[in-house]
Amino acid sequence: MLACGITGTKAQEVLEYRWDIGGGTGLCYYLGDVNRTPFSGSSAMAAFTLRRNFNPRMSLKTNLAYGRYGGTSKGYYLPEESGSTQQSTDLTFSGNVVDIGAQFELNFWGYGMGPGYKKLSRITPYAIVGIGTTVGITGDGTSFGANFPVGAGVKYKVKPRLNLIFEWTHRFTTIDKLDGVRLSDPHYIESSGLKNKDTYSFFMFTLTYDISPKLRLCNN
Repeated sequence: MLACGITGTKAQEVLEYRWDIGGGTGLCYYLGDVNRTPFSGSSAMAAFTLRRNFNPRMSLKTNLAYGRYGGTSKGYYLPEESGSTQQSTDLTFSGNVVDIGAQFELNFWGYGMGPGYKKLSRITPYAIVGIGTTVGITGDGTSFGANFPVGAGVKYKVKPRLNLIFEWTHRFTTIDKLDGVRLSDPHYIESSGLKNKDTYSFFMFTLTYDISPKLRLCNN
């Protein structure tokens, strides 16, 4: 019993957890027909995240995020056939996105805190790929489509159960109306799949807390 108690105490010191939960905030910006510059027209975003940690190298994160963005057609060539209003006026637009999705994360190093033989690191860069759904909301209406995020980030374990995470993801979408109907296709370029569609990015910091410890068996 004493040996089991000692083993249990040591296990508590390096306990691993299945999930982490938290929220984050940062910037959202749009890239499309009338904006090719990252962070131009960026505005605030926020997200709720829930992550399933399979092992120190692999995780699956789900998110519910909301972001705002804006832009202008100033400085971009719009052909005459786009309409006289567009030719005589620099159009401005703003929009919102609701993003629901899941992303697979691959840590470059084993992430966590524990004894040296486990070769864990309190900090690690990681790569992201996933799939999700986007709801785009502008003054012209609401549009729905799929999104395909790719990106990278850095995780840092502040304390054994507290994580600070920086992440940048770029979402490729099947939507061509994130800049509104008037600017949805000013150059009359045929679009299909992901070709000539709008995209947006999230640039955010999140703080998460580990929950649901993995079962530890005491072996004497």
